[in-house]
Amino acid sequence: MSPSERPLDRRSPLVLDTHDLGRRAGAMKEIVTDVPAPDGMGSDVIGVPPASPIALELRLESVVEGVLVSGTATVTVAGECGRCLEPIEQELVIDVQELYLYPGMEPDDTDASRMEGEALDLEPLIRDEVVLELPFMPLCQEDCAGLCPTCGANLNADPEHTHGDVIDPRWGDLAGWQSAQDN
Repeated sequence: MSPSERPLDRRSPLVLDTHDLGRRAGAMKEIVTDVPAPDGMGSDVIGVPPASPIALELRLESVVEGVLVSGTATVTVAGECGRCLEPIEQELVIDVQELYLYPGMEPDDTDASRMEGEALDLEPLIRDEVVLELPFMPLCQEDCAGLCPTCGANLNADPEHTHGDVIDPRWGDLAGWQSAQDN
């Protein structure tokens, strides 16, 4: 069942009731609120923590075909750096704009968002926009040095980290031979 086909959970804070807006083209309503984030907004590496606040600043406008939702959603994403594995947290401001068609409207696009009665669900829209904005490889800083491939030390904390001269393991037995000849 696709997200557009699933029944709306009217208890969800991301389901908005447009009854006050009416169906008169040109009517407008502004919504400024914080709602808790649903589960599963992101990947295993970085995402929006469940129940963290989503700050919504939206404008709902009644148009002939349905309700146009536009504005911003601000979320905090958390995860770990892809190079040094340190925890990271950053704020994302997502621009949202979607036309939710009234029930019974036949669009050219069969994947168009639809209203159920007088309610519309913002969750699929916000989820899609957040996932598109997430970095493929999140970094704690642009020039993150990562971890030492030999011992795993964080090279950001110790940029001068070294293990001395590395001897090729194929010649390792001969390295001890030279020092034995010198004695």
